[in-house]
Amino acid sequence: MPEKELKNNGKGSAVGNLLRKMAKAGKSISKPILEAASAITGIESLKDLGDLIMDSKELSEADKQMLIEELRQDTIEMQEVTKRWSADMASDSWLSKNIRPLSLAFLTATLFIYIMLDSFFDGFKINKDWIDLLSSLLLLVYGGYFSARSLEKILTKKAESKNS
Repeated sequence: MPEKELKNNGKGSAVGNLLRKMAKAGKSISKPILEAASAITGIESLKDLGDLIMDSKELSEADKQMLIEELRQDTIEMQEVTKRWSADMASDSWLSKNIRPLSLAFLTATLFIYIMLDSFFDGFKINKDWIDLLSSLLLLVYGGYFSARSLEKILTKKAESKNS
């Protein structure tokens, strides 16, 4: 996994970063593991990746244990983010309940305004740094918002099926 494949110019997942380091060091890592690591979208995909790692014939036991520990760290991080968002939703504050959709709407509107201004005025120029910042924020907010909404729906459905 080359460095340029980090999603949203982010820091990457702990297990993904370790897999990249191992691949750079010349360790053989199966394609299904690399594909699963690049498709991490939530806790379930981390569990699937963990199963692939544990079943791998190419990885040594030490490598498997290191990767599983990194998976645990990623899982804890995702759970903490989910807890934080759940606390926001349980709050009595209108703003804390709506900050994610408001951020999404604001950044989308800002992008739309920039596009319109650029289209209507020949001399209109936006500094490249602002465009990079806006595109990074948009990718982060869109990715975070829709990933979180998907995770919330999955967890809600699982809780409902357990209670049924």
